Amino acid sequence: MTVYGVLLIVILLVVLVLTIRPLGGYMAWVFAGRHTSIHPLKFIEDSLFRLTGVDPESEQNWLNYAAALIIFNLAGILLLFAFLLLQDALPLNPRGFGPMAPDLAFNTAVSFVTNTSWQAYGGETTLSYFNQMGGVAVQSFLSAATGMAVAIAMARGFARHGAETVGNAWVDITRATLYVLLPLSVIGALFLASQGAPQTFEGTVAAATLDGAVQTIARGPVASQEAIKLLGGDGGGFFNVNSAHPFENPTALTNFFEMLLIFLIGAALTNTFGRMVGDERQGWSLFGAMLILFAVGLFVVYFSEASGNPHFAALGVDQTAGPLQAGGNMEGKDVRFGIAGSALFANVTTTSADGAVNAMHDSFTPLGGGMVLANMMMDEVIVGAPGSGLFGMLLYVLVAVFVAGLMVGRTPEYLGKKIESAEVKMAVLALLVVPATILIPTALAAVLPTALAALSNAGPHGFSELLYAYTSAAATNGSAFAGLGANTPFFNLTLAAAMLSGRFLVILPVLAIAGSLAAKAKVPVSAGTLPTDGTQFIFLIVGAVVIFGMLTFFPALALGPLAEHFAGPQLY
Repeated sequence: MTVYGVLLIVILLVVLVLTIRPLGGYMAWVFAGRHTSIHPLKFIEDSLFRLTGVDPESEQNWLNYAAALIIFNLAGILLLFAFLLLQDALPLNPRGFGPMAPDLAFNTAVSFVTNTSWQAYGGETTLSYFNQMGGVAVQSFLSAATGMAVAIAMARGFARHGAETVGNAWVDITRATLYVLLPLSVIGALFLASQGAPQTFEGTVAAATLDGAVQTIARGPVASQEAIKLLGGDGGGFFNVNSAHPFENPTALTNFFEMLLIFLIGAALTNTFGRMVGDERQGWSLFGAMLILFAVGLFVVYFSEASGNPHFAALGVDQTAGPLQAGGNMEGKDVRFGIAGSALFANVTTTSADGAVNAMHDSFTPLGGGMVLANMMMDEVIVGAPGSGLFGMLLYVLVAVFVAGLMVGRTPEYLGKKIESAEVKMAVLALLVVPATILIPTALAAVLPTALAALSNAGPHGFSELLYAYTSAAATNGSAFAGLGANTPFFNLTLAAAMLSGRFLVILPVLAIAGSLAAKAKVPVSAGTLPTDGTQFIFLIVGAVVIFGMLTFFPALALGPLAEHFAGPQLY
């Protein structure tokens, strides 16, 4: 660990914290409808509502809200699936790419609509410019807006009393896209383009190498897609190697900027929540819990990668010269970013559910790779993708206050709402969906020859590749251990099922909780009310997240990363 690395971490967190209140306040202002008379984009919103027949003043109960989101996202899957199958008949295809195979097209459509961006293909060798921009990038906006809408609906559940509605899904998606995602993406794309990210409709360019060979260099509308992939928690790369490619991530400055974009909305939504419930301290408590979990994970990843793999010392030819990785584990990392920039990016992207990568996680040390895997297993609550991090953390809050209520012998309460059996059952159901979606198909893949044939590694590391794939899919992350050849019908279909389950079987219970809470009357604060805006409550939330994750996933982690760590140098 170096001074540069520590400063990089500190500066990123300081800049992030400075953005939370301004952006959080802006989003609270937008979703409350207070922008209606002065925002310069208001005429576009009005035009969209007139065209679609949406009444922005009407609201929906939780069931109608959920139905609208499901219909909207199902339409997105079908549309993107059709685009991918008809790619050769669509415009902006200078390299003449043909249609995707149906199983891969289905996997890709589900991937981007669920905000996962799992990619079993190389973007620059598979997708036309039309499908990069009009297909996956459009869904990057809309899937992020869907997550934000669900989080805002849940915040309204806590903020309202005796209400039958939680908002209007069509209005919330429109406002999230038009007023938040689109302006920030334009700013992000312009900055990335200024640093060297291409933005062009021209085809490939040929370049002569030093040894006289000709190299074909892919390019395209990269900057615009890069901005929303980071800001929207999507993570899908224009190029196969994602943010390790110099066109997606040209400099150390863009590396810093991209990490900031990944965290920007998810962190600020905690402040939006605090403003909506009338107490910003509640939002800071949620962010505090996220920050502690992030810091623990970052320490493990950075320390492990900076220390290098201890088993390599036994493989050195000259033992007096020290271990082969005396400078740390640089395998799979770009020298432009080094260990600090790579470890920080890996921790940011797996705690945020974004899935963008600037280094190969498959090449991390067993403990480093195991930690980024564990980050996703916590159900993307450490900042998370836009919206999903907030409502995921609120699920753990409900569990935490329920446990605290049992400990002191009184009905659990949070923000003036009694947390009763209906809410706890829905919260536990939502929290159990992701573990079930990870562990069951992983166990199945670990014994099926057709799945095992796709692994490039045997033993604990091979098991980690399988576990990582289904964890990434169920947690809507999208990053991968590079050793798994996932473009097969088995993986395309089972991973698509995991993405659908991990997204929508969590959203539905969350909206049910929102509707139940909105209908409740407010309970007056008393001497027995648990304070939920202090340090004690922050650690109560952290404890709930860690204990739940450890109890659920420790056996699987023991078979993969931990077994690899303790197995010794014979694996290498």
